[in-house]
Amino acid sequence: MANLLSESLPERTFQYQNNLPPLPVPSLESSLSKYLDAEFEATVDTVRKFQEGVGKELHQKLLQRAKTKKNWLEEWWLDTAYLEVRVPSQLNVNFGGPAPYVEHCWPPAEGTSLQRASITTWHTLQYWNLIRTERLAPQKAGKTALDMDQFRMLFCTCKVPGVKKDTIYNYFKTEREGPCPSHLVVICRGRIFTFDALSADGQILTPPELLRQLSYVKERCDREPEGDGVCALTSEERTRWAKAREHLISIDPHNKTILETIQSSLFVICLDEAKPYSTPENYTNITMEALAGKPTIRWGDKSYNSVVFSDGTFGSTCDHAPYDAMVLVTLCWYLDQQIKATEGKWKGSDAVRPMPPPEELVFTVDEKVRSDISHAKQQYLESAQDLQVVCYAFTAFGKATIKQKKLHPDTFVQLAMQLAYYRMHKEPGSCYETAMTRKFYHGRTETMRTCTKEALNWCTAMMDPMCDDKGKRKAMLRAFDTHNKLMAEAQEGKGFDRHLLGLYLIAKEEGRPTPELFMDPLYAKSGGGGNFVLSSSLVGYTTVLGAVAPMVPHGYGFFYRIRDDRIVISITAWKSCRQTDAASLFNCFNSSLHEILHLATTSQL
Repeated sequence: MANLLSESLPERTFQYQNNLPPLPVPSLESSLSKYLDAEFEATVDTVRKFQEGVGKELHQKLLQRAKTKKNWLEEWWLDTAYLEVRVPSQLNVNFGGPAPYVEHCWPPAEGTSLQRASITTWHTLQYWNLIRTERLAPQKAGKTALDMDQFRMLFCTCKVPGVKKDTIYNYFKTEREGPCPSHLVVICRGRIFTFDALSADGQILTPPELLRQLSYVKERCDREPEGDGVCALTSEERTRWAKAREHLISIDPHNKTILETIQSSLFVICLDEAKPYSTPENYTNITMEALAGKPTIRWGDKSYNSVVFSDGTFGSTCDHAPYDAMVLVTLCWYLDQQIKATEGKWKGSDAVRPMPPPEELVFTVDEKVRSDISHAKQQYLESAQDLQVVCYAFTAFGKATIKQKKLHPDTFVQLAMQLAYYRMHKEPGSCYETAMTRKFYHGRTETMRTCTKEALNWCTAMMDPMCDDKGKRKAMLRAFDTHNKLMAEAQEGKGFDRHLLGLYLIAKEEGRPTPELFMDPLYAKSGGGGNFVLSSSLVGYTTVLGAVAPMVPHGYGFFYRIRDDRIVISITAWKSCRQTDAASLFNCFNSSLHEILHLATTSQL
């Protein structure tokens, strides 16, 4: 009996939330000295003046704030990084990506899309149910519990535009907290439909039942005219969208009801007529369509749009404000494993219970709404045509080979990326890698500035014909060590970018003049204030990849995933910038990977 009792109960999804440590505030001295290290020729004088003067005062105020808030950064970050930003979200802020099913049981095939969509939807609903019943195991780093709060934002969540600042509406509740919306929204050919994902007795609809609902929508849309495409408004500049939305509500109160139905829905299924043919080695087309596809069949502000392409492939596009990509990666990895395990088939009953068909949500529109829609489509199309995306697999080697050389796979990729950039542009680029701070209460991310002095010295050595392999190898190992150390510190909340942002915002909140430190041109040049030329992120060691647009006009978005035998990379750039080219960066990156491996191999001889 004692034995049975000692078997611990399964951990609940949110059980560690209240025990997580608060987000720390680093010391002013350590943040400023890291800032100076990251700077090539930082104005030591400006930093010293800041540290001894206004910085000291602002830091004290930040410490006061940290005493009253378990996460001093949370609200500020949400506002500054997302909600106050006015540029259109759908291309500039959202992240999108391809589903990896083409790698096993679902290669592109005509006439399969709805059948497959009913299966992915069913598995997604199972995942919603896991979170709702708190049976999703809490994630951990080693034995340390990670914050799970962002998982509440995956379903029933939507951003709503405001004239000055947007708001996140979250309608999700766990079973213990009360009832949770259970309807889905399906968008097809500019028209919007909704149906309940639960049957009358509260059971999740089976794939055959979901297929019936999706087929109803598709058949109606195929034989009837296209809809007004109100969804396109979500791709507009934020203030314009806010005003268009206010107008939409003013014409007919029923429009507000429709908006609330979309906002509170579990997630959105987009039935897309595109056929972005892709292979396990070349995901470019799906990634492009996911990130920059038709604006009339996405609700850009929804936290999860599942995109179903008519060739039976899949993608997604998500609003970045409510959560970071790792939440979606976790869901998608779960889906991929489930679909692979069941060979993409439904093995249960084919019976379809009687249920009402999906209901169409028809907005009342007038001339002004039509003109707002056409303006939104126009500006979105211009931006979408400017975006360059490549997404390829590097298949010469992967994690297994890199680990054999006793090197960290993520650092390996980061240094190869920097060398590639240096080769192409003949100068170092300010570079950002996402570091996760979920060890702390409501922690999200910290910036890890990867363009260290050591990395730069190594890039210089690699380009120096007088430097031999031994010298190059020594410089490379130094760069590896510095990167690993800084990444570990950033994950412990000891980075400096968020700290400096906090000091800047305290000054702003108190109506003080902007401290000189932030006016220094080097602050922006080094990436401060989100001006990073290379915005990069390891999406993980799974089959799931995403992409984001570059942060600046002359920049790149660089996302990658690392498998045992390959590294899959998505690179974005703006075509309007003549200096950048995503395809060339990918080619240089390939060569860099081989060069690093060569240096690591000669050292073992």
